[in-house]
Amino acid sequence: MAGKNGSLWDLTGKVALVTGAGRGLGRAMALALAEHGADLTLVARSKDELDETADEAKSLGRRAFVHPFDIADAERIPALVGRITAQAGPVDILVNNAGITRRAPATEMPLEDWDAIMSVNVRSLFALSREVARHMMSAGRGGKIVNVASLMSQVARPGTAAYTASKGAVAQLTKALAVEWAPHGINVNAIGPGYFKTKLTEPLQNDPAFDKWVKGETPLGRWGEPEDLAGLTVFLASRAADFITGQVIYADGGWLAAI
Repeated sequence: MAGKNGSLWDLTGKVALVTGAGRGLGRAMALALAEHGADLTLVARSKDELDETADEAKSLGRRAFVHPFDIADAERIPALVGRITAQAGPVDILVNNAGITRRAPATEMPLEDWDAIMSVNVRSLFALSREVARHMMSAGRGGKIVNVASLMSQVARPGTAAYTASKGAVAQLTKALAVEWAPHGINVNAIGPGYFKTKLTEPLQNDPAFDKWVKGETPLGRWGEPEDLAGLTVFLASRAADFITGQVIYADGGWLAAI
């Protein structure tokens, strides 16, 4: 059904769960959903950062709940989703944004770093998606799941073997879950950001040569800003995307088109 005002993009009355919501892409995506009517449940490790996002959502007239939580602790995710559902109501929209990276040549990367990246970027994403999907199926209302993939779901750079493998897995997992959960009215898609200005990419932004390379190779000539994901996030979470599932949509300023 459309929202109260009939708009395809209206999210009034929906409950959105966003991970990594304290800053960067997650914060921008969460606030975009709030601006279009969704109430928020925000998950990240830093309570202070979550509180700031929640306060801004509340200033828009939305309910906003914070759950400081390390998403890598997959075994505790069912209990987390239970608490969220009891507090905010059934989750209609899940945005799997939380992610980490550690850069090193493949021959020198400690296996502990590989495991940490896979744990957060793939294992916990699957665990949270599965638990939320179980609740969506039980409620019989369907829902929207939006994963955050990456340019590295398509291409690779030296020093990013684990991150690239994890984001390739996110792209394929998006397709697999979309196919499996379609009969339950659950749409699963992914956003593939290009080079965005976030805490995660600060070392790259601060490298003059890399900064010049990004701007030179991106047809739009700049880094992405977190707010550049607002429209795509709302679209995939809304009724406007009801017939779209299993897709990875790249927001990269034209980068992939130009390589």
